[in-house]
Amino acid sequence: MIIHVVRPGDSIYSIARQYGVSPQKIISDNELTNPDRLVVGQTIVVLEGVRRHAVVPGESLYSIARQYGVSVNALIAANPQITNPALIYVGQIINIPPRTIRFGPIMVNGYAFPNINRDVLNRTLPHLTFLSIFSYQVRSDGSLITIPDEPLIQAARAARVAPLMVITNIREGGGFSSDIAHAILTDSQAQNNLINNVVNTLRQKNYHGLDIDFEYIYPYDRESYNNFLRRIVNTLRPLGYTITTAIAPKISATQQGLLYEAHDYPVHGALVDHVIIMTYEWGYTYGPPMAVAPINEVRRVLNYAVTAIPRQKIFMGIPNYGYDWTLPYTPGTAARTISNPGAVELAANVGAVIRFDQTAQAPFFNYYDANGRQHVVWFEDARSILAKLTLANEFRVGGLSYWTIGRYFPQNWLVLSQVYDVVKVL
Repeated sequence: MIIHVVRPGDSIYSIARQYGVSPQKIISDNELTNPDRLVVGQTIVVLEGVRRHAVVPGESLYSIARQYGVSVNALIAANPQITNPALIYVGQIINIPPRTIRFGPIMVNGYAFPNINRDVLNRTLPHLTFLSIFSYQVRSDGSLITIPDEPLIQAARAARVAPLMVITNIREGGGFSSDIAHAILTDSQAQNNLINNVVNTLRQKNYHGLDIDFEYIYPYDRESYNNFLRRIVNTLRPLGYTITTAIAPKISATQQGLLYEAHDYPVHGALVDHVIIMTYEWGYTYGPPMAVAPINEVRRVLNYAVTAIPRQKIFMGIPNYGYDWTLPYTPGTAARTISNPGAVELAANVGAVIRFDQTAQAPFFNYYDANGRQHVVWFEDARSILAKLTLANEFRVGGLSYWTIGRYFPQNWLVLSQVYDVVKVL
């Protein structure tokens, strides 16, 4: 796999010639909707096939391996007819294997809303281990606001993807509620009602397990939340269900703030099967412009996380979206959410050049709108995704979790499938 960054004058046909593959393969692999309109700085993923090289005078397997960026051992493995690697002759045809990075097996979770486009869902499911359907909203008395999740559950199971029921402390009308969480965590009757409702839903809907996404919990409810997790794990595990929690991206055990303090990393790591760390939203709707998931910040979170949670239980969060900010940034103003393919399309429409921030390992570009206002767009591309997958491999975490899979991002799944083998549990 090669990630080619488009240069001035590049075309799909010149890129194809450069790497010895067909233009149609590049267009198909990247699912390019307008291959005749490339953007300088755009990424193109090139999947090489097996190429053939005719030996010329003075060449050795070592020099050929260097020329093509593969190892000598890979060359030898691709050419079993070579019985003595030190003896090759002029005119001999050598098979050149594709350059590959293989990190091994990993679990992949994807969040989806019930109204997800079914074509997007079906094209994404082969790349998932779990589908977390968002979400059953918990009321203060332990009752649940139900969702039309049956079609997604059926589609997931048909694709050997394990469906997870997600419960949240989101209030009716939207927004996470600290008060709803407090009511559940401190009222035994409300807690009984919630656990009974969860068990009934898991059984009736044929879910594989539960994902608890309680956010903005009051710091003084930290131990109450831990005790709630103990109760629900002791109830669900004997019934055969998996339990997952979603937690804030902390860099230390003592990190302050409403989002962080009640999420006790060691307790979650000891109790549940999987812990999704929401390593995104550094750049967010009402915040200043920056990458959504800068790799340097994600690394800081994982540095702490692996000291508190078993690595194999950690699912590193990956954002599947970007933001478009109007400049100059004014606190309290909202950025516009944009899909990753949509960002490239926007850059093409406005004639922007895509740049890449080496520290954040993320792409961005600037443009002016029709009213003369400057904008900056941060998003994800093949380079930033590979950087995140490489980081996950470096820390040897057990999984990845995408928020959300609603916007189809072909290059993400293309890169993922090249470097990881997605584990299926069904």
